[in-house]
Amino acid sequence: MGGDACAKMLSVFSVCVLLTFQQVGSFQNLSKNKGGDQCFCKLKGQLDDCSCRAETVDGFNNAKVYPRIRSLLMKDYFRFYKVNLKRPCPFWADDSRCAIRHCHVEKCPEEDIPVGLKFDMDDRFSDPAAKYSKDGQECDEDYDKELGYLNKTISPSSREHFALWKEHDDALDNFCDRHYGEDPSGQAEYVDLLLNPERYTGYRGYSAHRIWRSIYLENCFRPKNNYGSYIKSSKLEGLCLEKRAFYRAVSGLHSSINIHLCSLYLFPGVQKPGLEPSTGTWGPNLAEFQQRFSPETTGGEGPHWLRNLYFVYLLELRALAKAAPLLLHEDYFTGVEDEDKAVKEAVSDILGVISSFPEHFNESSMFMSSSNTSVAWDQNQANKLKAEFREHFRNISRIMDCVGCDKCKLWGKLQIHGLGTALKILFSSRIEDRVLNRESGRSPEDFQLERSEIVALFNAFGRLSTSIFKLEEFRKMMR
Repeated sequence: MGGDACAKMLSVFSVCVLLTFQQVGSFQNLSKNKGGDQCFCKLKGQLDDCSCRAETVDGFNNAKVYPRIRSLLMKDYFRFYKVNLKRPCPFWADDSRCAIRHCHVEKCPEEDIPVGLKFDMDDRFSDPAAKYSKDGQECDEDYDKELGYLNKTISPSSREHFALWKEHDDALDNFCDRHYGEDPSGQAEYVDLLLNPERYTGYRGYSAHRIWRSIYLENCFRPKNNYGSYIKSSKLEGLCLEKRAFYRAVSGLHSSINIHLCSLYLFPGVQKPGLEPSTGTWGPNLAEFQQRFSPETTGGEGPHWLRNLYFVYLLELRALAKAAPLLLHEDYFTGVEDEDKAVKEAVSDILGVISSFPEHFNESSMFMSSSNTSVAWDQNQANKLKAEFREHFRNISRIMDCVGCDKCKLWGKLQIHGLGTALKILFSSRIEDRVLNRESGRSPEDFQLERSEIVALFNAFGRLSTSIFKLEEFRKMMR
């Protein structure tokens, strides 16, 4: 091959490399990308405390579940979540407000609310995240691009529909603090989740770290001689199944949240002479992903944290399958007949797919007198552990009120609410009675799910499904 041809090929190759690293926002990670698949080294073979393989989950989720759940969560019933973001932190002084102004809730004045959101629910634009204009003027065109902006505008028509939605009676065996449902303080508001996607907000540092330290150090069951925030994977086998499951569920949720932040990261715009600076672009940040999960930067634990994502995914998948007989008989009422019918059909479709999964998480061995083979338990001890398990998780749900960024608080509360609902489904003995006796009528003691719990359950599972789907994108970027 001639020298000119070699030079041209080298030039083309250099351009490709340049474009790739511009996309992830950093040139300094060239050396880190070598052997980058180490982040995924534990995502092979049989998963811990489960009977299926990671590869099975990847194929099932990415081909069958993710497209369906993504479509379902765009429907009105699932896109509006009622939440109180004003509750004070119950554990420490409320001095953790995010210093970045874009972490705070910013709301358009009533007269500037985008005209598209004033349409009736069945007349609104198909892309609710798009910018709308009023009299030719955009309502602060940078809002949707700004870091961490929480859009709380809801159309008057939507509010009328909300008034028609009946909440079910309170259910027992809740794993979340009771304010996660209909908040008696009257401060809860409906938030449009599609207008407020979960993504990087810049909220980090001491305040954010304190949230996770409190969760891990004060609320996770811990083995002896483990003094760090995280429990080393080598120490987990010293815990009983129930305590391992608790930690893996929390760790898996933490990993999922980190993946969301890495996959929708704000890259600063370029300042050109004589022009206003660009507001930047949102996209996947491979350098940030590697920083959070590579063995070199996590003491070898990052790949195990990703493995825990699969554990909590299977746990919530099983909860949806177990609750399917009840979920199939919900009305999913919003007052728009055609859409309500479409939602019911879509829920039936995805629950059918989920129920077809051959290797569900088996919760039946937990909180039983025979669940711990190394120690002779009686059922009273098992019940005591279950109550402790539930109270620890309730504490975590309360910690979400201490998050200093409203966007982060919104998604943290929703995903904890969803996981708590999954635990309620898996470990309430009354759900079997409700399924068996559904035709005989409902009594106050029947197992029930509030609308907010159903919305949180599906959205939380959707976040986990998205995380596993995004992992494949990061795999491709590393290669």
